[in-house]
Amino acid sequence: MPDTGTPADRTVTAEDVTHAVRLAVATLRSAPADADWGAKAGGLDWDCWETVEHLADDLFAYAAQLGPEKPPMDTEVPFLWYRRRQGGPSNVTFANRDSGVAGLLQVVESCGALLTGMVATTPATVRAHHGWGASDPEGFAAMGIVETLVHTYDITGGLGIRDAWNPPADLCARVLNRLFSDVPTDAEPWAVLLWATGRGDLPGRPRRTEWRWYGAPEGER
Repeated sequence: MPDTGTPADRTVTAEDVTHAVRLAVATLRSAPADADWGAKAGGLDWDCWETVEHLADDLFAYAAQLGPEKPPMDTEVPFLWYRRRQGGPSNVTFANRDSGVAGLLQVVESCGALLTGMVATTPATVRAHHGWGASDPEGFAAMGIVETLVHTYDITGGLGIRDAWNPPADLCARVLNRLFSDVPTDAEPWAVLLWATGRGDLPGRPRRTEWRWYGAPEGER
């Protein structure tokens, strides 16, 4: 993953959020009609349906964090998060199960659009709280994309369609550049992102059992 781009080429944008979410939704829509959305999502303890809800909630939460005129710097915007079952994801947003998979994926699209809109309209000087470092709109865009890429990997594994999911190298490279300053730059970006998030192997490197990103802009970490 040699760094040959200009600074502008490495910037994560609102359009990147839209692109990632649309690719993910299109891939999940390609699952067979008889796919088991109650199967475990990859190596997670959640099932595929719950993991899609969690992804939608991540996108919503990042958008919401940028929403106030003066975003909180010490905690999340105080929505009520709760779990539908012990061990399930703690969310604000859930999909109506009566709407089926089509409705579930609409929830993801809608939450992705919220994040796209907030990233596009929030000044780059704004900072908002995140547990892994107060971040700017670009950082929240990158976080939303990472959540989208890796959780779609988890979900496609559970649905048996993992071969259908291969995110664009340039998109992976931009989010790695923005959030993961401590990762190798000499391997394929998607493989590096999976390794960086504890989901894959890289030759000569142990698999990560703990990981994090760095949300604060460069120079503020």
